[in-house]
Amino acid sequence: MEFLKDPVVALFLSLAFGHLIGKLRVGPIALGGICGTLFVALLIGQLNVTIDEDLKNTAFALFIFALGFTAGPQFFANIKSGWRYGIFSIIEVVSVLAMLAIAVIVLDLDPGTTAGLFAGSATESAVIGTASEALARLDLPAVEIATLQANVATAYSVTYLFGLVAIVIFTSQIAPLILGVDLRKSAQALAENLGSEDGDAADSGPTHGFTSIVGRAFRAGPAAGMTVGDFERSRNGTITVLKVRRADEIRDVVEDLLLQENDILLVRGRRNAVIAVADRLGEEVAVPADIVMPMIERDVILSRKDAHGRQMRDLRRSNEGRRIGRGVVITRIRRLDQMIPALPKTVLQKGDVLTLNGGETEVTEAASALGTTLTGTDKTDFIFLGLGIVCGLALGKFDLKIGALDISLGMGGGALVAGLVFGWLHMHFPRHGTLPVAAAEFVKDFGLATFIAAVGLSAGPSAVALLMEYGLVLPVIGLLVSFVPALISLLVGWKLMKIEPPILLGAIAGQHCSTPTISALVSQAGNGTPVIGYTVTYAFSNVLLPLMGPLVVAMATALYR
Repeated sequence: MEFLKDPVVALFLSLAFGHLIGKLRVGPIALGGICGTLFVALLIGQLNVTIDEDLKNTAFALFIFALGFTAGPQFFANIKSGWRYGIFSIIEVVSVLAMLAIAVIVLDLDPGTTAGLFAGSATESAVIGTASEALARLDLPAVEIATLQANVATAYSVTYLFGLVAIVIFTSQIAPLILGVDLRKSAQALAENLGSEDGDAADSGPTHGFTSIVGRAFRAGPAAGMTVGDFERSRNGTITVLKVRRADEIRDVVEDLLLQENDILLVRGRRNAVIAVADRLGEEVAVPADIVMPMIERDVILSRKDAHGRQMRDLRRSNEGRRIGRGVVITRIRRLDQMIPALPKTVLQKGDVLTLNGGETEVTEAASALGTTLTGTDKTDFIFLGLGIVCGLALGKFDLKIGALDISLGMGGGALVAGLVFGWLHMHFPRHGTLPVAAAEFVKDFGLATFIAAVGLSAGPSAVALLMEYGLVLPVIGLLVSFVPALISLLVGWKLMKIEPPILLGAIAGQHCSTPTISALVSQAGNGTPVIGYTVTYAFSNVLLPLMGPLVVAMATALYR
């Protein structure tokens, strides 16, 4: 047992076995590594193991800054264009605060337990850190503050699972019944409205062993008499005629070239689009051996102002849009680490990472016109990272007094705001402040897991007492606090805002910041259309919910008898 009491051993045991437990899955629901880590840490914490407070704070600062950094571009982009969906994040915050206020008054919940309920039922682990900081600033004895902070972790661990189960079942099973829709058919119809040829918007990448971008050759046949531009526009720009062979001559293509019946067209585009266009052309023939069209692929951060808020197909329709080049296909759109369906009517946002596919010259021109090419560097800019976190910590020192309330961003809120700003700066100046995707994911995962393990270890001895005091009350409250905001959002989005069901359900998953929920929805829908709503509300809630930690503590402190 002495070996287990070593803080370093206890930390990594919590991480290892916690993530092992987190892999256990029942249908679409998995506990997740963070909650699993907390459970194991609470268990090991019965041995009175503690981790240095400075390590815990360092880990949380790294996590929360990286969270803001990765969310920054989409958060600021959505302030202008996505405010309509932001109402769901506001519904989440207001309704949860109201329900918790009632619970504090009726059940006499202490501020720590209340904050843990908020974090667990909203499935937002970052609230543990911001609420714990707020508790530390209360004018209470150190022993009492430690007990309240332990209650945050315990209440979170009890309610997280119930909150997660509630939101997954509600969005994937109950909500479609309330709406009276078949989610899969609705998602297929939405994909077709966005320009998909067959309703499949699951992924633009390789599937079933086939490449997603293909080139095939056809005789012009029924397309004779049309110009190349008219033919491409008739397919919503989903395919491109790269070369035309007329007799023994290979012609470079211009949009006003008039097609003749025996012309051989080299057509390139997504596999589904090329298959779908075959019935609009003559017989398929072998690609002429003397036509060589090598392709390259590059990732570009979209920063061009006039592209923000526009449909993907519109990039070719303006005079400036033609600069992206014919023959260049946007094969993938990554937004907040989620893949968005890359369809003609998909609306683009600043900060989106676009994967361009085509000839080297055309892709280079397109990348220059749309934004900045990601260099693929694996080096982290520690100057940017260090200064960003220091700025956040300084910002967190300021407090705001409103009557009896003393509200401060604290270390966590300050680092989050700094991360948002520095992430936005990196989007506009991508050669500076590099934090590679893989590095950012590691910092977020390891930072949060380490912080949660430290919290769980210190809370271990107090966990049993809290569970004995409230029993089944906490799980029931967790279910209600997760379910009710989702139901309100569903009714608002359905009756008042008339949002398409797949997007609406994705937005509800996003307001809970629930990755397992969006995974279940995508599986249920059969394509990626729910992700369109998810990323907008996720960007808002990922900022609003952690910032609510101090407010929940202040509210509960004022109401607690």
